[in-house]
Amino acid sequence: MPIVILARHGRSTANTEGILAGRRPGVALDDTGTSQAMGIGERLRGIDLALAVHSPLLRCHQTLDLALDSWAGARPPVHPDERVIECDYGAWTGRALSDLGREDLWGRIQSRPSEVTFPGGESMIAMHERVVGAVRAWNAGLGERDAWLLVTHADPIKAILSDALGQPFDRFQRIGVDPGSVSVVHYPSGDSSPFVVTVNSLSGQVRGFVDRFTGPAGGPEPGGGAGHTA
Repeated sequence: MPIVILARHGRSTANTEGILAGRRPGVALDDTGTSQAMGIGERLRGIDLALAVHSPLLRCHQTLDLALDSWAGARPPVHPDERVIECDYGAWTGRALSDLGREDLWGRIQSRPSEVTFPGGESMIAMHERVVGAVRAWNAGLGERDAWLLVTHADPIKAILSDALGQPFDRFQRIGVDPGSVSVVHYPSGDSSPFVVTVNSLSGQVRGFVDRFTGPAGGPEPGGGAGHTA
């Protein structure tokens, strides 16, 4: 199974305004987010991408386009995928985070997200199941040492990472995923567990994280190996 490079979209206008964007249409990258998206592409240079997948929301589409432009490689097949869209926050969409923090539901989102369904929206466990299922479906069509890029949102990325770490879903809030960050997961063949290579990486070349799984040896080394040196 392949290597998945998870990138969160760059900072958006909703991020700077302090509102919960959710699936609200027209939420675009701000100037910082544009720079972050281009930075993702620069960090991916030297990696052969088998394909790129993105949430259909504008900020993810923009991030992927800018990243691939600055990546400067042969553009891979690009696929929008509704399964990796942001969680549907229902009536919470577009509200200020400072107001939402006073809602009774906020505490359960942090401590017991598996029990949370947003008013008029989606349950967090449903979000978890669809994004993890999407990754597995894309993985199934690729070779063991293929690398591919997924540009999506913080909660979907945290759900994917939590699943790869073997955590109960209620612990997924322990993971931080910043705008413009990159995380890398290797999915080995057979019964081996996924290997989380890096989480919330904000600088440096990503190739070193990927090469250790695409080179002749492949996979984690006994003792931990020499680490990423690129």
